[in-house]
Amino acid sequence: MKISSFVLTLTALCICQNLHAEGFKLYEQSVSAMGNGYAGRGAQISDASLVYSNPAALTELNQAQLSSGATFIHARTDYQVDLAKSAAGQSVMGRESGQNSLNELVPFLFYADKLSSQWSYGLGFYVPFGLSSDYADDWAGRYFADKTAIEVVALQASAGYRLNEQWSLGGGISVNRVSGELSKFKDHSGLCETGSNINAMFGADVYNDAYCHSHYQVAGDDVKLGYNLAIHGRFDTGTKLGLIYHSKIDFVLHGNSEITNTPITGANVVGSPNFIVIAPNLPAINKATGKLAHNPLAVEKSAVALTTPADLTFSLDQEIAKDWSLQGSISWTGWSKFQSIDIVSRDANPSMSLSTQQPQNLNKPGYIGYIPEYWHDTISGAVGATWQLTTHRQLKAGLAYDESPISSTHRTARVPTKDRIWGTLGWHEQLNTKWNMDLALGYLWMSDLTSNEAEYNVQDVRINRANLQATYSNHAILAGVQFNYLF
Repeated sequence: MKISSFVLTLTALCICQNLHAEGFKLYEQSVSAMGNGYAGRGAQISDASLVYSNPAALTELNQAQLSSGATFIHARTDYQVDLAKSAAGQSVMGRESGQNSLNELVPFLFYADKLSSQWSYGLGFYVPFGLSSDYADDWAGRYFADKTAIEVVALQASAGYRLNEQWSLGGGISVNRVSGELSKFKDHSGLCETGSNINAMFGADVYNDAYCHSHYQVAGDDVKLGYNLAIHGRFDTGTKLGLIYHSKIDFVLHGNSEITNTPITGANVVGSPNFIVIAPNLPAINKATGKLAHNPLAVEKSAVALTTPADLTFSLDQEIAKDWSLQGSISWTGWSKFQSIDIVSRDANPSMSLSTQQPQNLNKPGYIGYIPEYWHDTISGAVGATWQLTTHRQLKAGLAYDESPISSTHRTARVPTKDRIWGTLGWHEQLNTKWNMDLALGYLWMSDLTSNEAEYNVQDVRINRANLQATYSNHAILAGVQFNYLF
């Protein structure tokens, strides 16, 4: 009996939360920058969040300061299943329409200070990547996606050095911890869809409902270092510019793969007095229950490589009048490093990979799961404006465009996304000589899209008749607040 391959997508884990990010990269490390749609980020002289957005610009801060805040994300995906087939080609019964909603808080904390007239430094805590979603257990696409979650938490130390009145250089080292979990229901070649009709094949009442609750879950984590390099320029023309590069980080998530209620085929229990074997490739019959035999739980140590991409951003902040300035940014992100998901056994006594690695399945030794992704590099941009209403108050606005790294041919239920546009409004208020505050709101637009999924072996050859076709509609609202304290 074929055990369908597990498709782990820790780098594309969410239907909802990826709405406001490019791929699975998060922008929410600064509410002050969010007000301008992140246009001019790293060029503007804002607050201690420069520890992340441009360490070189830390030299422009006049005193020690602490910046802390969070962005609240409300995202919703409405889905309509157009076609759902099991590995045997049978229709999968279940919820054909519904919605996934996400309510998530993304926090950050930064501190910056001067060491001398030339040297500045900063420390930061932030979340650069993170996604999560959870489908209803009875939805018709449950063999392709159920619960997914990933989070990267970073601690960073940065430094900036002033070369002269115009130019500064900077950089930072970050410690990044990734943790991830994914689950899906297992499709054992349509045993659940066949239902009690399988009794005719065996000539007895042997159907086992446990196969309808067969579930796969994997969790893992890793810790790796990353770095960034930055340049900042400031000129008498009212022009400020920033260039920031964040490195890619190659994680390998180690953990356990667990699957419940898998069939025990005849080939595995030949000669055992506890089972009746009908055929090597069919489930054996458990003599104790009189039903098709199953293994309640199988556990196998596994690993999956996950690369968070490098990105390069150029930003500009231009004063055009006493009370007005314009901002712009353009970013490149190296998503083309993400070509496939490979889930590989690292267990000395493997269980599930003994089946999934077979030629009729994934066709590569040790493989528990595989999915082709073939993401491509992206270019994203933003424009913004800032109005200095009074000496203590600013109004901000921004418009951003994010290119999706996923082509329509490789779009999945886990990441039903395409190019998106979002607009933001921001408010900066000087509360007193020590405290100031930033508020921001954002709304994301994305046109409806479709996905068409199947399962493939490591050679990208389709291996069964499983298929999920669905239509998605996505929306997201963001609200952020940030407080800055000047020492």
